[in-house]
Amino acid sequence: MLPMRGADVSMTAEIEERGAVFRADGTERDLFGLLADSGVNWIRLRLWVDPRDESGEPYMGGTNDLETTIALARRAKAAGQHLLLDLHYSDFWTDPKKQSTPKAWRGLTGADLEARVHDWTAEVLAALDAAGAAPDMVQIGNETTNGMLWPEGKTPKFDDRERRFTGEDPAAWDRLAGLLRAGASAVREAGDAKTVLHLDFGGANELYRGWFDEITTRGVDFDVIGLSYYPYWHGTLKDLGDNMSDLASRYGKELAVVETAYAWTGEEPEGHFQVFKLPMAETGGYEASPAGQAAFLRDLYAVVAGVPGGLGIVYWEPAWLPVAGTTWASRAGMEYGDDVVDEAGNSWANQALFDFDGNALPSLRALGGA
Repeated sequence: MLPMRGADVSMTAEIEERGAVFRADGTERDLFGLLADSGVNWIRLRLWVDPRDESGEPYMGGTNDLETTIALARRAKAAGQHLLLDLHYSDFWTDPKKQSTPKAWRGLTGADLEARVHDWTAEVLAALDAAGAAPDMVQIGNETTNGMLWPEGKTPKFDDRERRFTGEDPAAWDRLAGLLRAGASAVREAGDAKTVLHLDFGGANELYRGWFDEITTRGVDFDVIGLSYYPYWHGTLKDLGDNMSDLASRYGKELAVVETAYAWTGEEPEGHFQVFKLPMAETGGYEASPAGQAAFLRDLYAVVAGVPGGLGIVYWEPAWLPVAGTTWASRAGMEYGDDVVDEAGNSWANQALFDFDGNALPSLRALGGA
């Protein structure tokens, strides 16, 4: 298989509906065709179960329901790209701080919840296959460091000071393993897509060893270890490489960095609060510029290529433009995730691989391998 040179562009429908236009060398282009021509051969798409509240108010952040995901997946397949489907098993964002059970699944526990995970996964894969957009790889959960489908699948939290998972519920890992097995079995039954288990903090070896020891001991079936790696949060590139090499040796699985990004500027588009602030470049180790982005990507590719079974990387939301009306979450979405804050809008525009007006930056070619 060619190296994975991927892009998560799950925001595409939302921003295109609000006027986003992409250009390369002054020419307007379809995003998927432009990415393919730049060497991007994988597209990652997230999927939420029901990203709207009871009155139908969308949660935004792409409002990535099945219909939206199928439409984007078909565009990826038409451009000749492989598809990585990122199943969050929630109605909105999941990460180590939040893993909310879908509204319609609340009250389910044990075998009933496992059955719903299996059946929903099977339904999704059947719908994508019928649309001619079957995924080549499927994530069973997103950044499941502390479990998924809380409270049923919540696991002990990793204690940074003690460097281990701490907690008093010995059955917590059994419950999580059951949920993961349910999703993975549906993928196996549907075809030959590879399964991915995904954690955050790619430079934290003790975290990964502790988590995957628990999961492999319980016989969970998977093919790929997925890592998030943002250099201003998750350690050095050496930390990442050492962790990946150890995981490859310990578990005999393929590995991929399924989320990464870096800034091309420290500026903020008007009305859009940015996650990346210029002082973070000191921790990240690269200048916040298109050249700095490109250098980071080339160095990251080199690290992953040096790991046995290292597949490649996926850049997170390189095409999320700061058009009016786009946001990571509506008020309804914030309330669902119990994450109500003042900052809305596009929080990622200065880490895209396009400028604020949609012109492709030179660093886009680095993502494609140039």
